[in-house]
Amino acid sequence: MTGGDVAGFIAAIAFVLLVGLLAVPLLKLGKVLDETREAVRRLSDDTRPLITETTTAVTQVNEQMQNVDTVTTGAAQIATNVSALTALFAATLGSPIVKVAAFTYGVRGAIAGRRKRG
Repeated sequence: MTGGDVAGFIAAIAFVLLVGLLAVPLLKLGKVLDETREAVRRLSDDTRPLITETTTAVTQVNEQMQNVDTVTTGAAQIATNVSALTALFAATLGSPIVKVAAFTYGVRGAIAGRRKRG
């Protein structure tokens, strides 16, 4: 064996040791990636029912909001009708009541004036 053969043999052994040392972290990294893939798969499997339930809940809330909107619209119509009825009542009875009040005020004033004279 020549000096070049010995150097080549030492270089080959060093390369094998280097590959061996690098193989351990690579194998550990592979295990970590496998565990990460499995965790993501489990998370995906667990979140699908949650998303389905959330979609169902949002749909039900939207239906209830439509019911609330119907009730609110009805209440607004009732308020409008009460306002119109109040205006009608004021227009129908307001003017005659003012006239009666003015008449009674005048009568009281006349009676008070007679009492002062008499």
